[in-house]
Amino acid sequence: MKRLLTVVVAFVFAAFYSTATFAQCAMCRASVESNISEDGVNFAAKLNTGILYLFVMPYLIALVIGYFWWKKSREQRRFMEEAELRKRRIAGL
Repeated sequence: MKRLLTVVVAFVFAAFYSTATFAQCAMCRASVESNISEDGVNFAAKLNTGILYLFVMPYLIALVIGYFWWKKSREQRRFMEEAELRKRRIAGL
């Protein structure tokens, strides 16, 4: 559990630490260049933040689903082990 928490914290930190990245596709770059005359720098910064947000969200959703799946399978495995232990105790009587 501690290792999983470390990986999640590292992933979140890496996702939000990317302030110096320039993640613009060709269409976004053209949009920014056409709006350079009217507050283009601020527009470009907001566009970069939006692109990075859209990039991170699918991975974050997959991580959350994977965590709940792992937790559910661990609980089910414990339940099966406890049931097997009860069967052995009853068989030993």
